[in-house]
Amino acid sequence: MTSKQYHEAYVWIWLPGETSPVVAGLLEADNDLVRFNYGKSYLERLAESEKKSGPLPISIYEPELPLQSGDLPIPPGLKMHGIIRDAAPDAWGRRVIINKLSGRKGPNLDTADLSELTYLLESGSDRIGALDFQQSPTHYEPRTAINVTIEELIESAERVEKGVKLTQELDNALFHGSSIGGARPKALITDDGNKYIAKFSSKSDIYSVVKAEFIAMRLAKLAGLNVANVHLARAANRDVILVERFDREKVDGGWSRRSVVSALTLFGLDDMMARYASYETLSEIIRHRFVEPKKTLKELFMRLVFNVLSGNTDDHARNHAAFWNGKALSLTPAYDICAQGRSGNEASQAMLISGNNNLSQLKSCLESANNFLISEDEANAIFDNTISAIQNNWDEVCEEAEVNDVDRQILKQRQFLNPFSMIRK
Repeated sequence: MTSKQYHEAYVWIWLPGETSPVVAGLLEADNDLVRFNYGKSYLERLAESEKKSGPLPISIYEPELPLQSGDLPIPPGLKMHGIIRDAAPDAWGRRVIINKLSGRKGPNLDTADLSELTYLLESGSDRIGALDFQQSPTHYEPRTAINVTIEELIESAERVEKGVKLTQELDNALFHGSSIGGARPKALITDDGNKYIAKFSSKSDIYSVVKAEFIAMRLAKLAGLNVANVHLARAANRDVILVERFDREKVDGGWSRRSVVSALTLFGLDDMMARYASYETLSEIIRHRFVEPKKTLKELFMRLVFNVLSGNTDDHARNHAAFWNGKALSLTPAYDICAQGRSGNEASQAMLISGNNNLSQLKSCLESANNFLISEDEANAIFDNTISAIQNNWDEVCEEAEVNDVDRQILKQRQFLNPFSMIRK
């Protein structure tokens, strides 16, 4: 398909608070595996830091990649370390890259045609988290695009959806966001001094998915959850939701980057094994490895409850994440909360809630409350608060989103506060 197949890549990392990266190590293809070694210069920074001032090197993520020399074993069942995979593009970004390199039509794309290293090196540099990938160990050259209008991004996205080859201008417009995850059309933009992920409506949407996500995110914040800030826009007759990036911080001299670890990596699972991911296991990891575990457990329980009551059944392990500072984990703001299409009443969450149970009901949450160190009375109080927040703010948030009566009716009591989800006993 293309001659651009790579066999090695250098991993560059932004250390906490820094605005420029340093090289951390080397990735090498080994048949269908991708192996990693820390660079000698990166490990030497640790010893030199005792003599010189400057940022301390940190492990990219532990326990996967502790700061030590030599080949670091890949977790069982994985083809590359999870934290490296977290920085790779998902379905949408891979479609953009294949279009960029070959122009093959969207419906016929086989993302396996390109190697993982090719996806890492052919995607944009402003990816989620604190890593990037280069062909050079000494010179960092960011793969970025000029800041473009949302209209241009939408036109680019439409061409990718149709499988039409991008023009050079539109290629540059969309390429910048090719490194971010998810399956829906999206791009990265900087506007008014802030960085956003812009998500677009799709031609195949049967209801306003973008507005549904905006409503869910706004209601989640009003229910007391720690949620990424969102704004709604419209361009080229398409709805656009702007999700403010929480992995970037404006500091003197530019932008620093925060390392982000997906729950999939916390579990040590790959995408094919994601069905075994559970809130129960995540709560156990939080108790042992997160800062402020009790506060974090309550936040996660509130997110689970809101997901159930809002019809967000797409709460898979890539849609939960933690910050990593080299020593400890802390929960990121919630993101990708969106009411999913629903034809009947019964529904299931993407992650197991406890045991083998993933039914989207408050009853399931109540049965699992002890895993979050939540009493039955506390759980019921959270249920009542979340229901009240959705009911009391529904009209105002729908008006803010300019949702028409048809979509409002579809969302209310089909996705949000569906009778099936409200069952407690």
